[in-house]
Amino acid sequence: MNKQKRASCCEQCSYYDYDEYSEEYVCSANMDEDEFMRFISGPGSYCPYFDPYDEYKIVSRQN
Repeated sequence: MNKQKRASCCEQCSYYDYDEYSEEYVCSANMDEDEFMRFISGPGSYCPYFDPYDEYKIVSRQN
């Protein structure tokens, strides 16, 4: 994992998924409670798990 923190925009992250049970979008990154609290209470919105969703990258692997 890249140690450099990256700016996050949850709507553009590949971990941002729709949860049918709660009927809302949630972060599906594997974070424990301490990591999550640091993320939401930290200065700015920096997420070490941010992975930009790129559908073209997925398609290029299929070809």
